[in-house]
Amino acid sequence: MQTSLILKSGHVFSGESFGYKGETDGEVVFNTGVTGYEETLTDPSYRGQILVFTQPLIGNYGVPDEDIKDEYNISKFFESEALHVRGVIVSEYTKNHSHWKAKKSLGKWMEENKIPGITGVDTRALTQILREEGAMLGKIVE
Repeated sequence: MQTSLILKSGHVFSGESFGYKGETDGEVVFNTGVTGYEETLTDPSYRGQILVFTQPLIGNYGVPDEDIKDEYNISKFFESEALHVRGVIVSEYTKNHSHWKAKKSLGKWMEENKIPGITGVDTRALTQILREEGAMLGKIVE
């Protein structure tokens, strides 16, 4: 399904929907981390934001079991108990995850938590706009 990110500046980035099939809005920001998308999506500092990953391939190692806790009853693989982002934008999402600790795909996890995503976006161009103009409001629409 074709989906678009519309920035307050008027820029539009289109791609294919993954995760939850729905619309959302929020402040559009980017993250340059190479690994750890599951930690990033559960980081409370991203609450209410649409997150652009600059790493070109996202989803390849899936998502681990959310119920695994350490000796202090704190999630072993996540920053918190919930996803805090409002949406996810990636260059390339892979449906075929492969990792020994994966329990589900990133797309399935986002769908369960009502987080829409867009894949197939030129995240380099989008990140340049955000660097030059600053984080800005945007919305994901179908």
